[in-house]
Parts: sequence; structure tokens; C-alpha cells
Amino acid sequence: MSRLHVTEPSAPAAAENPGQTSTLAGLRVLRRGPGDVALVEGPSGRMVLLADADDAAARQWAALFARTLGPPRLCDATALRLLAGPAATERQEAPEQSADGPAVRLLDSLLDHALHEGASDLHLEATPEGLLARCRLDGVMLELGRYPGREAAEQLISRLKVLAELDIAERRVPQDGRLQHVNARGRTDLRVSIMPSLHGEDAVLRVLEQGRAAAPELGSLGFAPAVCTRLRQAAERPHGLLLVTGPTGSGKTSTLYAVIRSVLSGLDKIISIEDPVEYQLPGVLQIPVNEKKGLTFARGLRSILRHDPDKIFVGEIRDAETAGIAVQSALTGHLVFSSLHANDAFEVMGRLRHLGIDAHGLASALHAVLAQRLLRRVCLHCTAAHRPEPALLQRLGLPSADWAGTVLRMGRGCAHCRGTGYLGRQAVGELVLMDERLRELLLAGAAAAQLRAQAQRAGTQPLREAALDLVRTGVTTLEEVLRVTVD
Repeated sequence: MSRLHVTEPSAPAAAENPGQTSTLAGLRVLRRGPGDVALVEGPSGRMVLLADADDAAARQWAALFARTLGPPRLCDATALRLLAGPAATERQEAPEQSADGPAVRLLDSLLDHALHEGASDLHLEATPEGLLARCRLDGVMLELGRYPGREAAEQLISRLKVLAELDIAERRVPQDGRLQHVNARGRTDLRVSIMPSLHGEDAVLRVLEQGRAAAPELGSLGFAPAVCTRLRQAAERPHGLLLVTGPTGSGKTSTLYAVIRSVLSGLDKIISIEDPVEYQLPGVLQIPVNEKKGLTFARGLRSILRHDPDKIFVGEIRDAETAGIAVQSALTGHLVFSSLHANDAFEVMGRLRHLGIDAHGLASALHAVLAQRLLRRVCLHCTAAHRPEPALLQRLGLPSADWAGTVLRMGRGCAHCRGTGYLGRQAVGELVLMDERLRELLLAGAAAAQLRAQAQRAGTQPLREAALDLVRTGVTTLEEVLRVTVD
């Protein structure tokens, strides 16, 4: 590592290593940190200058600056100060980043608010006027506030980058990281995504809540009793592949945890690989994915097979390699639980074929598929009776005569539900159990419509029908069924 020596900002600097020369001419300071450290840009690109390698605070800031630039260049303090001015204190360099700065207070306030409301995501969006803060609550977006001033928005994103150990100088490419927020509720892990946009940078913070004490019980999720019973029976089989599908945020992981919890007996060796570990399951060996260290779902699954498991929980099938190993595991005497992104239970089969699974292996391994959604529940604090609107029935394809005289429930909006009329969510599912006829159709390459018709003849209740049952009992509304399900 070379050390720069200068007496004038534009003078050439001779490196300590023979034959090497460097210069500070033409360098532009992008960011000055506390202690003698600075991020600069020149004709050859960006670099980090560090005067004192023994200064812990300066090293920390240098590591943030140089996250994607390689190690910092050692530089005389005199040279650095001639170029960038006197060393800045944290408050002088960026008062918004100090412990009581406005960016710190605003970010902490928004996180506390989102977590208090039970949000799954916090969105920080750059606008021409400044910053728009929204959160995803019960599956829909809710505005938290608008904050004028683009500079304030930039300061907030910079603060977020520091906490997530991202490159604070890079604003042109997406970045991902993680952070931990501490408040009176305790510690909360969040996944951070930064995305450049037209008016600056947007950020999304996903609440992970890793290691929650206890997995939910299967009966508490809201599925029909018949679905719970058949799902539990499927989880008691000695081998096969049990998949849960649905969009992001539809509760797939919670359902899988509940299913595994329902069959915990201590008689089987159960191993999971997850990203992240969301619940603690006593008696289950739980392995967190660590892609930075090379521990992916596929690599972890291969290692698990050498650890003598009976049941295996793979958090998500994301690629062809993981899909292939999961199917082979199911064919060699293991019961495999996993999730897969698909629109419905029958598209799962096509998705696995697309990932390279042959029809015979899929038909032999696949035992059950649960397609699920989360429906918002009518708020019990402001519920009221109402009649279904003919136009809404028509959009849902429901005969008006069948719903004539039916009294439904809806929320009028109150302080408990923040005026939405909904409070909380519950799962609704379509469970397909593979039988010989379905396997024959799958081997014959039948279309999804043929598979669906056969499953319904065998007793599978379609997802929308299950959702309409919840409307009839006053749990949810027709508007929510239209928003979440597809006919």
C-alpha cells in the first residue's frame, strides 16, 4: 500500500515504493469523514485517502467509503488536509448523521411508527418535493407522511446507508444490505434495498423479525378445518414433496412453520435451511442461508442429505439446482417441505417443469400443493351490515339471484383500523393432493385446466370459493376477494 507525500495540493507525490509516483492534482473531494479520511475522485476514478491507519473512527469511515473501491490509500495528514481541509468532527461533517440530527430522528420515528402499526415493509420514496414515507400494512400501502426538501431526503437515505453498511457515495446502482433497529420493543432485523430513481433514491426496509419465539399453530392461521386436517395428514407421510405457493407476503413461510410444528414428535430428524430463520423450532436443526460465504439453498441442501434427516424444510425453491435436489430428496425417502412462487397450485407443476424437472420425477415426488392468499378481516370495532352491490357481483361473475337477500358485513372505518374498515388478516387456501389420476394427467402433459378440473372432481375447493365462504360468514368482503383472488 503506497503512501502519498505532498507539500502543495497540485504537487506530485512520490510513493514509498521505488518506481511508483502519485499525485493529488485534479482530485475532487466527494466526502470528508471524521478523522483524516476522505473519499475523492480523479481522472482514474474514485479512491479513499486515509492518513492514520491506527485511528479506529477513521478506519470505520474508510471502510464505509471503500466498500466497493478496494482498500484505502495511505496518505500523509498534511497532504490530506491540504486537499480536503481540516479533519471534520462527525457533527461538522454531517450534522444530520449525529445522534440527535434530524435525519436520525426522522428515520427512527418512521421505523418506530411502522413497527408499532405492525407493517411488513417501510417505503421511503424520493419525490420532486422531498420524501414520501409509506408502509405496507395488511398487504396494502398506507401513507405515513410527506417531508419537504430533497436535501432532507438525501440525508435520510445516507443515514440508512451508513446503518446498513452500504456505499454512501454510490447513487447510480441498486444496493442491498441489512440493519438492526433497537427500540422499546426490542431488536428488529430489517432487510434494506436501495434503488436509484428519477428524483434521487428510494429505499424499502423489509421487517424480518428473525428468531421469533414460537411458530404459529396451524389452526390459528384461518384455513378451513378440512384443509388443516388434510394438510396435517400430508405432513405425516414418510416421503414426498409438499409445496406452498403464493405471491410475496402471502404467509407461505408461516404456514410451513405451522405444518412442521403440527408434526413435531421427537421421533424424526428434521433439518431446515432458511433465509432468514424467522421462528425458532425446538427439536429442529435450523440453518440460515449465507450467500456471502457460499452457503446457498442448493449447497446447504446437499450437505443436509449427508446429515441423516427424515424431514427437510427448504425455505424457498429459487433455481433449477435447488429444485432438482429437492425432488431427488423426496424420491429417496425424505419428506421435503418448501415454497415456490407461482400464481396457483397448478402453475407450480409447470414452474417445476420449467426448472428442468422431468414429468416422471415430478409425478412421483409431488404429494401436495397448497396455494394460499391473505385476506384482510373486517374490523370488529366498526362492522356493519350491508347488501352486496350488483355491479360488484357482476365483476366477480356471481349470479345476483344467488346473493339476493344475503346480508354481508363491512367495516365503516374507525380509529382501531385507521379508517380502512379492516383489521388483521387471515389465510385462505386451495389444497391439491396428488392422486393416481392427477399423476397420469401430469405424465401425459395435460394442461393446467385439465389438472384443475380433475382436482375439483376429487374434492379440492377452489381458492375463490374458499374466500367467498369467508364473505358469507362476515369475515371479509367481496371487495377483498376481488382484490386478492383470480377466478
